[in-house]
Amino acid sequence: MSLAELSPADRHRRIAADFTARVEGAKDWDAPAPVAGWTARDVVRHLVEWLPGFLSSGAGVTLPAGPGVGTDPVQSWHVHVTAVQELLDDPGTADRTLSNPHLGEIPLDQAIDRFYTTDVFMHTWDLARSTGQDESLDPALCATLLSGMEPMDEMLRASGQYGPAVPVPAGADPQTRLIAFIGRDPNWTAPH
Repeated sequence: MSLAELSPADRHRRIAADFTARVEGAKDWDAPAPVAGWTARDVVRHLVEWLPGFLSSGAGVTLPAGPGVGTDPVQSWHVHVTAVQELLDDPGTADRTLSNPHLGEIPLDQAIDRFYTTDVFMHTWDLARSTGQDESLDPALCATLLSGMEPMDEMLRASGQYGPAVPVPAGADPQTRLIAFIGRDPNWTAPH
């Protein structure tokens, strides 16, 4: 079954497992990352720190906090990802909604899936590139995400969450096109 066909809980389980493998394989947390001004540690920090506020303000959900990413990025990620998975595995989560002034009312599991799990998927590339690990992403999900994001290009750029798209050759594979679309140089390598 493809990633796009999975439930929000199962899609998170698979995507988060890939990110977790990169977290556990990282050796240098201060290595530069493909996001300007970020290190490998900042990639994890971003994922661990933005979701709790989003869930708390929009759905009244409080995620348990682990140690700070500055102190222990691996354990911080483990506590965080376990809490998110437990929330998605809870049968009652599908009946809850997230309310956001910009997004309206969205079923909680779909909001996590659309905004957070997708973010984990794309940042897997960042962490892998930063730490010299396998950066391969599921090509079918890359193509699906890209086709959903391209019509919202202007809005996404205006959000400040994405840099300018990077030009890629015609016929580039879906992962290269997605990474370039979100403002990363697909050929980026960590400076030595």
